[in-house]
Amino acid sequence: MTAPDDDHRPDADAEYSATVLASHWIQRPGADETLVEPETGPTLPDRVEGTVLRFGPGVTAAAHRTLPAVPPPTAAPRSRRLRRHALPVLVLVCVLAFLAWQRLGPPLKVSAVTVTARPTSLGCDATADLVAVVTTNGRPGTLSYRWVRSDGTASGVLKDVLARGRTQTRLHLRWTFQGPGHRTARAELRILSGTPRTAGAAFTYDCP
Repeated sequence: MTAPDDDHRPDADAEYSATVLASHWIQRPGADETLVEPETGPTLPDRVEGTVLRFGPGVTAAAHRTLPAVPPPTAAPRSRRLRRHALPVLVLVCVLAFLAWQRLGPPLKVSAVTVTARPTSLGCDATADLVAVVTTNGRPGTLSYRWVRSDGTASGVLKDVLARGRTQTRLHLRWTFQGPGHRTARAELRILSGTPRTAGAAFTYDCP
């Protein structure tokens, strides 16, 4: 019986090791040959904010679609902005001008003063009512005045506060007489505010 070949010995497989092929054993495609990649499943798309990119075989140009670009907001023309703000600015200027006119306008001014005695003839133990009508320019302010009587007495400085738009005010002086006698009396109103003005009225007292 012939001895078994060494290549078929039981321990030959245990001593076998893989042989690394040299680079010239690897078959490369020729110049006119094209590598054909095996078909694989669809490649998962990469996620990009607002855009989906697809790769792999069979992807057409239509698949590479992106969201339309949003144009940046354009600023309104300068003339349109000016027109939009012109009306509020005009209203504000008018209001400020009105307030300034109210505060910085002409001061209170007296244009006329008249005094009337009621009644013009008194009996025994009676009171005369002297009424002064003062006409102004309607500006707000304080009217200062004083009553002066023909008996040599005078009142202190009196004041009357006038509101805006009030063009007239009435001032009263009551003068009472008692006991027998006969006399002619007179009272004057003297305006102290602004340009001084004076007006008066006379009456009689007769008591036998």
